[in-house]
Amino acid sequence: MAKEFKLSAERLEELKQELNYLKTVREKEVADQIKEARSFGDLSENSEYDEAKNEQGKLYSRIAEVENILANYVVIEEHETDPNSVRLGSKVKVLDLEFEEEESYQVVGSQEADPMNGRISEDSPFGKALLGNAVGDEVQVEAPAGVLRYRILEIQK
Repeated sequence: MAKEFKLSAERLEELKQELNYLKTVREKEVADQIKEARSFGDLSENSEYDEAKNEQGKLYSRIAEVENILANYVVIEEHETDPNSVRLGSKVKVLDLEFEEEESYQVVGSQEADPMNGRISEDSPFGKALLGNAVGDEVQVEAPAGVLRYRILEIQK
């Protein structure tokens, strides 16, 4: 069975637009690059041709990846069952108990993760530790540096 990709409605739309762009505009650009590089003559020593073919390979790889995601996605729905616990899509404010610092994160699917911008994957150790917990709960995260402890201060949907 194929892996399911959990996406927000916004990310789903972005991927659909990206696939359309890759299949229309970008594919034509790469084909034109290959055509132009062929006109330079001997293909065995033609670095422009090699580069254009590499670009074509990357393009088709990305198209296949996006098509796979779009064939196996699940849209993240708002769950009314327990609005007080951390779920996929929740924005969470936590207190780092070691450094007494507040940090904010959003728990997202693995395709949307961007830790540098506070978007953590539900599959990450930190994301897994947060899921299902409520305000006031303390969570522990196994990390290479040791066990990290956080207290959940606020949850927003």
